Amino acid sequence: MPQRQKSALVTGASSGIGYATSIELAKRGYKVFAGARRLEPMQPLQDTYGIHIFKLDVSSLESVKGAKKYIAEETGGYLDILYNNAGQSCTFPAIDVTDDYFQQCYEVNVFGPMRLVRELSPLIINAKGVIGFTGSVSALVPFPFSCVYSSSKAAIHQYAATLKIEMKPFGVRVVNVVTGGVNTHIEEKRSPPPKSLFNVNGFEEALVERKQMAVRNKPIEPSVYAFQVVNDFENKWSGLNVYRGKMAVLLKFVSLFVPRFLIELYFIRKFKLTSVYQLVKEKYSKKKLE
Repeated sequence: MPQRQKSALVTGASSGIGYATSIELAKRGYKVFAGARRLEPMQPLQDTYGIHIFKLDVSSLESVKGAKKYIAEETGGYLDILYNNAGQSCTFPAIDVTDDYFQQCYEVNVFGPMRLVRELSPLIINAKGVIGFTGSVSALVPFPFSCVYSSSKAAIHQYAATLKIEMKPFGVRVVNVVTGGVNTHIEEKRSPPPKSLFNVNGFEEALVERKQMAVRNKPIEPSVYAFQVVNDFENKWSGLNVYRGKMAVLLKFVSLFVPRFLIELYFIRKFKLTSVYQLVKEKYSKKKLE
């Protein structure tokens, strides 16, 4: 019998990490399914690399079920790699985040991967495959104005850790890629509300500094990241977390060994928040909020 061609599903494949990882997998001979909400940016994946592109909204159960049916038909019921990469930024002060914003972030970053794992698990188990997640260093250290995004990534880190134990009897590996700086377009474009309590002199500058943190720290290219991550998926290493991207390994050790108060002081200074915090303190020290 001819050998079965290995297959992979990459979510959030319209740009950045997902786009580059789809290409890397195709180069290694995988039958790649690249899913995203927008088809047009993925067209070169199909035209140049023969990748199967399709619309996928990880926040929709109907869309995920459709993906399972499509992949099962194309592969005979197997999926060797499920890469949960789709991500939603959310960079706002915690007290400014609307319900719509934090629900959208959790739908894409947490509930989407949960949905995909549950629905596609028969195909992955059939292949004795790998389930991968794009985690984040934001889950390790307290970046200001990242409460929602950081907590969503911390949730997926723990989900992956527990999933790893549950998948052992099925011969399925779980890999959580704790991601540092990668040159993508995930930067938050939305602005905080005009009535934010942080709206004092210097806040806008500090928020820009925070939003552009990755870009200003010479992030690695998505193609480099993708090469490393596909190696991680193909290696038979039995661990959970791998650290990829600019400063990922450094921030791992910072989170483990540097006292929290020093980390907080460093971020307040790095993101030009010292004067902002002082102005906020002065503004509301004698003002009753309602």
